[in-house]
Amino acid sequence: MVSETGPAPFLNFWEKAVADLYGKAVRLEQLDGEYDLNFRAVTDNGDRAILKVMRPDCENSFVDMLCRALEHLSDLAPDFPTPKVIHTVTGNLYSEYRDENGDIRLVWMLSHLTGIPYGGFKPQTSGLVSDLGRRIGVMDKLLASFDHPGLDRDMKWDLTAADWITTQTGIVDDPARRKIVEAIAAQFETVLKPALKKLPRTAIHNDVNDYNVLVENAPDQTAVVSGLIDFGDMLRAPRICDLAIAGAYIVLDQPRPLQALAALVAGYHRENPLTEQELSLLYPLVLTRLAVSVINSTLMAREKPDDPYVLISQAPAWRFLEQSATISEDEALARLRVACGLPITAASDNVVAWLDTNRGRFASVLGEDMAAWPTASLSVAGSTMPRNPLDLTEQEAAFLTGVEKSDAREIGFYAEPRLIYTGEGFHGGAYEADDRRSIHIGADLFAPSGTAVRAPLDGTVHAVTNSPDRFDYGGVVVLGHETPEGDIFRTLYGHLDPAVTETLAVGDRITAGTAFAALGTQAENGGWQPHLHLQLSVMPENTDAIWPGVADPDDIEYALAAFPNPASLLNLPNDRLSYQPLPEQDIVRYRHEHFAANLKLSYRRPCLFLRGWRHYLFDEMGRCYLDAYNNVPHVGHAHPRLQQLACEQLGRLNSNTRYLHPAQTAFAEKLLSKVSDRYEVCFFVNSGSEANELALRLARAASGGKDMITPDHGYHGMTTGAIDISAYKFNKPNGVGQADWVHLVSVPDPYRGAPKTAEDFASEIDTAIAAVENRGGKLAGFIAETFPSVGGQIIPPRGYLKSVYEKIRAAGGICIADEVQTGLGRLGSHYWAYEIQGAEPDVIVLGKPLGNGHPLGAVITTRAIADAFANGIEYFSTFGGSTLSCMIGREVLQIVDDEGLQDNARNVGGDLLQGLATLMDKHRVIGDVRGHGLFIGFDLVRDRETREPATDIAGYLVNRLRENRILVGTEGPADNILKIRPPLTIDSVNAGMIVERIDSILGETFCTV
Repeated sequence: MVSETGPAPFLNFWEKAVADLYGKAVRLEQLDGEYDLNFRAVTDNGDRAILKVMRPDCENSFVDMLCRALEHLSDLAPDFPTPKVIHTVTGNLYSEYRDENGDIRLVWMLSHLTGIPYGGFKPQTSGLVSDLGRRIGVMDKLLASFDHPGLDRDMKWDLTAADWITTQTGIVDDPARRKIVEAIAAQFETVLKPALKKLPRTAIHNDVNDYNVLVENAPDQTAVVSGLIDFGDMLRAPRICDLAIAGAYIVLDQPRPLQALAALVAGYHRENPLTEQELSLLYPLVLTRLAVSVINSTLMAREKPDDPYVLISQAPAWRFLEQSATISEDEALARLRVACGLPITAASDNVVAWLDTNRGRFASVLGEDMAAWPTASLSVAGSTMPRNPLDLTEQEAAFLTGVEKSDAREIGFYAEPRLIYTGEGFHGGAYEADDRRSIHIGADLFAPSGTAVRAPLDGTVHAVTNSPDRFDYGGVVVLGHETPEGDIFRTLYGHLDPAVTETLAVGDRITAGTAFAALGTQAENGGWQPHLHLQLSVMPENTDAIWPGVADPDDIEYALAAFPNPASLLNLPNDRLSYQPLPEQDIVRYRHEHFAANLKLSYRRPCLFLRGWRHYLFDEMGRCYLDAYNNVPHVGHAHPRLQQLACEQLGRLNSNTRYLHPAQTAFAEKLLSKVSDRYEVCFFVNSGSEANELALRLARAASGGKDMITPDHGYHGMTTGAIDISAYKFNKPNGVGQADWVHLVSVPDPYRGAPKTAEDFASEIDTAIAAVENRGGKLAGFIAETFPSVGGQIIPPRGYLKSVYEKIRAAGGICIADEVQTGLGRLGSHYWAYEIQGAEPDVIVLGKPLGNGHPLGAVITTRAIADAFANGIEYFSTFGGSTLSCMIGREVLQIVDDEGLQDNARNVGGDLLQGLATLMDKHRVIGDVRGHGLFIGFDLVRDRETREPATDIAGYLVNRLRENRILVGTEGPADNILKIRPPLTIDSVNAGMIVERIDSILGETFCTV
C-alpha cells in the first residue's frame, strides 16, 4: 500500500488520475489538508490548478454544494476572486475515482489563484482590511441567491449554535480566562441567540479566516485581496456571522483593533449595506467566535497533548479576549456605526437637531453675548506657538492667544489641529503610523479668572472632580441633559476654580442660567491664560469627568461624531466656531492646472507641511514626521536664532554688496576660518546652481580653456551652464544631451565599480584629457560632487580625488569641489569631504545648507584664480551677499560650532550606519550600506551576486517610510539607493527608529516575496 504522504508512486498515481479525468499531463505537489488531499497541479507550460481528493467517506452532496456555490459566484461575477471549478473531460463538476486501496474518492479541480495568505502578509493596513470587507460584502450579496440542501448542516463552527461552549467552559484552567468565556457564553445565550433567530438566513462562506484570504500587491504597490478560498465550512446563517468570523481574525494582535474592525465593516457596508440591528450584534459575535475558537483548541489540546501548535495558535485569540475587558461595547458599536456613515448612536442626530432648533435660546455660558468675541487661532496653520512644537514654554502658555490683557475675551476653535499638545507621537507598530493627539474637540472661551460659568440649559451634575494630582485641569464638571423626547446628552466644563466646584455633588440640579462654577487661575489652566474648555458629548458611556479633549487626527471622524460642535450651546452658528481646514485637494488641483508638469511632488501620497522644528516636520493636522532627507535645514528647521536674526535685520536693512556692511566681512572671515590659508577670496550668491555657474566661469578664466571633465550622473544645478555639466540631467530622456566640451568619467563607486581601485577610477582622467586634445580643445577643469550624492551617496575610495587633482593640474586645469551636499560638518569627522580624500581643490562650491532655508550659496577660491576672473567686467548678484544673507550664513556656521553639530553628525551618523549595517545579515535585499557622518546611502539589490538594482523595492520602502512618518529619498542611476541625510540635529533615538522601521518594512511581503 502506498502512503498518502509518500513520494513518487503516490504522486504518480494521482497524476494519472488527472490525465484520466481531465485530459491533462501535470506534475503534482502535495499541499496541507486537515481531512482531504490537496495538490498543486502544474502543467508543462507552467499553468497551475488545485486538485482536491476528498476523504473516502465524503458525501457527494457536500462536494456538489461547494462546486455549485463556486459556479454560482462565477456565473454572476466572473471576475470575482474565488476559484473557478474546472470541469472534467466529460463536463462534470467532480468525479468518483478509486484510489490505490480501491476506495472511492470524490475528485475535483479548481483554478489557481495568486497571492499569499492574509495571515502571512505584511503590512495588514486599513486599506487592505477595507478591501477585504468589500470583497466579503460582494460575496455575501452574490451568495444570497444561492440555495442548496447541503447548506442546512450541523457543525461546531455554526456561530448561531455557539451555545455548545456553555457546557465546556470548565476546561479552561485559568480562572480569569474562564470568567471571560463564561461571560461571552452567557451573553450569547441571553442576547445574541434570540436576536440571530430574527435575522434572515442565507448561504455564507462561514470561515473567512486569515488563511482563507489571499493577498497580493497591486501594480501601484498597494495590497489587495486576490482570493477568497476554502468554502468547506459554508452553511446557511445570517450574513452578519460571515462578517463577524472575518472580524475575529482581523482584530488579532492589532494595536488598534476597533479601528481595524471598523475598516472591515466600512468596506463591507459600501457593497452590502448592513442594518443597525446587524451592527449591534457584530462585536459581541466577534467575541463569541473567539470564545468558540479557544474552547475548541483547548479541547483539541487535551486530545493531542503533544502537539504544541494547538496552544500556540490560540495565543492571539486569548490576547484579544483579555484585552476586550478594557474595550467598551458601546464604543465598539459607535465606531462601527460611524464607519458605515450612520449616526454614532441611535439618538445622536436627534440630540444635535434639537440643539440646533433651540440655538439662540440657551443661557450665556459666561454671562455675555459672544457674537462679537474675536476668534483666536491656535492651529498649525494659524499660530507659531509653541515655537518648539515639542515643548510649550510657561511664557508661551501664559499668553497663548497672543492677547496679554487679563480681561481679554476670545474664542478658540472647535476641531482645530494644534501643536500645543506636545510630544512626537512616534510609538512604533501602530495600525497605520503614529498617535499624536492634536485635534481640539471642544471650544475654548478665554476670559478672566473668576468669571462665572453658567448652565446653558437645565441639567443635573453627572460628574465632578478636582483632581490636580492627575491633571492640571483644575475643576471639571459634567452636566447631564435630556431632550423633551428623552434623548440623553452631556456637557463638560473644564479649567474651573476647584474651590467653587467643591460645593457641587453628583445629582445636583442646575437650572439654565445658574452660575455653578468659575474659571480657575492660570495654574488650573495648564499654565495657559484662564479659559473654559466646553465640550459636548452624545455618547451615553461618558460617565466620568475625564473625557478626551484632544483627538488623534487619524481617528478624527469618530471623535467629531462623539463630541459634536458645541456652537449651538453658545448661541453661535457652527461655522463661527469650526476650524476650516486648508483645501488640500484644491491646492493639488491648482498645482496640476497652473504649474509645469515636470515640477514633481515627492511620494505617492504628497505631503502638506506647515511647520518644522529641528529634524521634525508637521502637517496641517499636527502629525509629526521625522525628516531624514532634507539637508537644506542644516542646523534644523525653524532655528530660533535664525528667526530672531532675520526678523531683527529685516527691521533694519537688507541691501547688497555695492555698499559696505560689517556683515559681509564677518561672514567671509567665518567661512575662511574653516578652510586652509591658500583660500583667500569668497563670492556670495543665491544658490548652489549660481555658485557652480560662477565656478565654471572662474575655471575658464584661470585656465584659458573651455572643456570640463566630470563624473557621470553628477548634478550641479538647474541653470543652463550647470545643466551642461550635470550628466544626471542632460543624459535624461529628452535631455539636452552631452556637449562636445564635456567629458565624462565613471562615478568612483567602490561597490558597483568593484574591483576597481582608486587609481583605476582616476586613470579615466587620462583618457578624458586625451579626448580634450583630440577634439582640439583646451581643458578648463574638473568638477565633481566630492562625495557623489545623486550618483548614489557614493564614498569614493581613499586617494581617488588626490590622484585626479594631480592629473587635472598637470594638464592645466582647475579643480572644483562641489560641497553643497557634504560640507559644513555633515560628515562628522571632517568639515569638508575633500579633507577625507586628502586633497585640496582650487574652488569650493557651497549651496543651500549654508542658508538653512534662506537662498544662499558661496564660492571660495584662491587669490590667483579670483584675479584671473577680475578682467574689468563687474561681477554682481543683486541679492548674492545681501546683508541678511551674510548674517544668516555666518550664524549657520556659528550654530554648527556652538551646538556641536559636527560632533553630533559623527556620533549619531556612526550609530545609524552601524544599525543599518546590522540589517544586512537579516535582509538579502540590502547590497551595501555606506556613508560618512550623516551622509548615508543604502543600496538595494535583487541579487547580491549580480547586484541588480531593486528599484521597485526602494520606491516601496520610501513610500512606506513616509506612511510611517519618516522622510527619505532615493538616488542613483537606477533610483535604488536610499538617501539619508537629515538635519544635523537628529539624535540617536530617532536614528534607532529609522533602523527599526526600515527593518520592519523590509520584512513586509513586497520586499520578501
